Amino acid sequence: MEKHIESLLKRISWGSITIATLTLMSMIIQTPETCIPETPNTSMTKFPRSSCDSNHRRHLPIDKKNHRLWTSKAWNQQVQSYVQLFGELQNRRLLANHSKVLCVSAGAGHEVMALNRIGVSDVTGVEVIDSLPLVSRADPHNLPFFDGIFDLAFTAHLAEALFPLRFVEEMERTVRNGGSCVVVVERCGGEELDQIVGLFRKSRLVNTVNVTFNGAQMTRILMRRKVSA
Repeated sequence: MEKHIESLLKRISWGSITIATLTLMSMIIQTPETCIPETPNTSMTKFPRSSCDSNHRRHLPIDKKNHRLWTSKAWNQQVQSYVQLFGELQNRRLLANHSKVLCVSAGAGHEVMALNRIGVSDVTGVEVIDSLPLVSRADPHNLPFFDGIFDLAFTAHLAEALFPLRFVEEMERTVRNGGSCVVVVERCGGEELDQIVGLFRKSRLVNTVNVTFNGAQMTRILMRRKVSA
């Protein structure tokens, strides 16, 4: 009886091995359908017909990409918000056409374009990722500029800084004595506002104004760089 069972188990084992071997060979030999060469497609299909399709989207030159971006409604609405913001600084005589302006964490460059539109041509925008020609690459916590070479430093992204104190120190360092640092943050007041103002160790508070900026309720903080004795 035991020999009969042993013989039966051997036959089952050999049968399983045979089936597994044949299955493996079939998988190796068979070509996946997604990689079967196809006849040239003459239709206007926009998507690849298989995972082996080597066609890629056409690469657009940077000038064409920028043109597409800069002519969009969303882009121009945001630029216009900056135009209104900087226009108020012009009215206060804190910003002139000859001013040298630094935009820190300038993103894609909305504020740079806005300043250019109101006649300020000497504008430098920096961000950790460049967006040429409006914004160059630089670390906002370690700006590659000499001390006191700008008349005004601006940012609308202080809240996103990894090290806010260092971020502000670099803004102050690159602004001349008597120059301005302008920050736009989510609407705030009281202790929260005091904490932001307290980051500026070499400047005094001029004023704060609640504004509607790009459809959001914001607070504009204006600091004046102290004149060294």
